[in-house]
Amino acid sequence: MAKLTKKQKAAADMIDREKFYALDEAVEIIKSNAKSKFDETVEIAMNLGVDPRHADQMVRGVIQLPNGTGKSVRVAVFARGDKAEEAKKAGADLVGAEDLMEKIQGGEMNFDRCIATPDMMAVVGRLGKVLGPRGLMPNPKLGTVTPNVGEAVKAAKGGQVEFRAEKSGIVHAGLGKSSFTKEALSENIRAFVDAVAKSKPSGAKGTFIKKIAVSSTMGPGVKLEISDVI
Repeated sequence: MAKLTKKQKAAADMIDREKFYALDEAVEIIKSNAKSKFDETVEIAMNLGVDPRHADQMVRGVIQLPNGTGKSVRVAVFARGDKAEEAKKAGADLVGAEDLMEKIQGGEMNFDRCIATPDMMAVVGRLGKVLGPRGLMPNPKLGTVTPNVGEAVKAAKGGQVEFRAEKSGIVHAGLGKSSFTKEALSENIRAFVDAVAKSKPSGAKGTFIKKIAVSSTMGPGVKLEISDVI
């Protein structure tokens, strides 16, 4: 286990590991502990009562955060003709068809979101083994397979966050920057938790949201009082 720096140890000492904090108090602690030279990302981890290996317990969705993420998102779009031009005007970073597929097959993966028009899925499908494991495969349920590519690009760049439960049933996401106001961070966290809560799958039994913790990139985790967030 890596040895904590003096700053990290001091930050950890401020937190009662056994306590579940109200959201506003937790956000204050996170902001006060984010003392790195860069603007730290505020992250959330939610332990869910699901086993994603079962199809009826998969948790996946998308949420437009009210205050954005503070992150610059690079978007790749599979489209042709007018739709390709629409994507470029909306701010897409990479736009193409077979040529884009070949670039990705060659190792060009410098993007965070992948969008496609429905007619391009035959091309995109050939990249399943590359995009799938990275959570980048376009999906109509998430709005990333759509004829409205311009709107999808703007949404991706404007604070839209995708989420998916990992094998262990944990959902991770970055929900803003430590430079955000306490109010903006709290709003984003509440919106995200609400979106995950509403995505409860039919196969989930018992308690769905078991634990929620928030932290900054370099800071310790702070456990949230779930009843104060939902």
